[in-house]
Amino acid sequence: MARAGRLVRLTAAIIISVVALAGAVRLVGPAETTSSVRRQQTFLRAALEDGAAARAQQQFPEGYFFSYALYGLTAVNLGDRDDARWALTHLESPIAREPFDAGLTPQYGVFYRGWLNYLRGAILSLQPPGALSDLSPQPSGAPSDPDSAALAAAFDRDAAEIAAAFDASPVPFLPAYPGQAWPVDSTVAIASLALHDKLLPPRYDATITRWLSGVRVNLDPATGLMPHTADVDTGAPTAGARGSSQSIIQRFLPEIDTAFARDQYLTFQTKFLSRPLGLGPAIREYPHGTSGPADVDSGPLPLGISFSASVVTLGAARIQGDRSLAAGLANFGEVLGVPVDTLHTRRYAFGLLPIGDAFLAWSKSSHPLVAASPPAQPAPRAALSWWWRVPLLLVFLLVAVAPWVPAVVRRRRRPAS
Repeated sequence: MARAGRLVRLTAAIIISVVALAGAVRLVGPAETTSSVRRQQTFLRAALEDGAAARAQQQFPEGYFFSYALYGLTAVNLGDRDDARWALTHLESPIAREPFDAGLTPQYGVFYRGWLNYLRGAILSLQPPGALSDLSPQPSGAPSDPDSAALAAAFDRDAAEIAAAFDASPVPFLPAYPGQAWPVDSTVAIASLALHDKLLPPRYDATITRWLSGVRVNLDPATGLMPHTADVDTGAPTAGARGSSQSIIQRFLPEIDTAFARDQYLTFQTKFLSRPLGLGPAIREYPHGTSGPADVDSGPLPLGISFSASVVTLGAARIQGDRSLAAGLANFGEVLGVPVDTLHTRRYAFGLLPIGDAFLAWSKSSHPLVAASPPAQPAPRAALSWWWRVPLLLVFLLVAVAPWVPAVVRRRRRPAS
């Protein structure tokens, strides 16, 4: 019995030490690798084929749409055109449109049309340089690449409809649902116009300029950031800036106007970046000094922190060239997310919430699709030093060593023979 007890204690000590040392490695090692994202995509593809998008739809109104949109955008980031087109076909289906109102302008609302058209443009961005000009009809009357030509035509047609909706609106924030407008949705739609003007003959500079002017006069007065919700008739903020929407806004705004985006990003850092309990970096749902309830957008808010906002801000930091914050959020996420690896897959939180994996894979692989306008913005001054890791590393070290202390003490007390 004594020998069995020693074996159990030894096994437990080894497991505790290995887990603690693995945590330390995750805290300092590279966490945004392409191979890691590809393994996540393999897991997500299987989950989507097993109905994960339909299950996500039961959790929040855009669950189905986001599941495929994020998978498709991540596929674009990895250069996987076929995977991205597979995701797009699901978004163009009746089931993807079902939650949205066909009577809105643009039809089905700015959320659906904006994200959908941005994904179309993102897929077209994978064409080799100059290839888009070859999508026009050939002497035979057929385009050189019928699938890409149809995609380019749909992208161009929907960009025109989106731009017309913004041009006809007296306010910068179009509705996603009847009577409801989230500025983040309009930001994605405008980013799709900026992407259009990079890939195809430009025509929407005036629409984008007008939109930016409207945004600047409808900022949240408490933070100077774009609001979480806005009045569909006046454009005035109806709810102040929040982390769950700001993280996506900060991800797309640099694709529209780099200077305005940098100012907004630095303000966002000041108002929302936190280190709960003095540990790793995370993003608050409500600005410092304020609080509010959790909802379907934010998810649970332990210590006021939004996990979804923290994950998406990783991508925003990458777009902004803020390597210190991107790496910090990624490393801290590796510790808290409990990644589970197989030979071909990776999933976080034991794969219980694939939509969370989809947001993380998209963020870890994010890069700008629209080149920065000159003059190029330098990377922002680091808001986070590498040394935030030290307290957690010490904790992991203590946990790794602690199981062995009793044995060492017993050995030192054992009388010499």
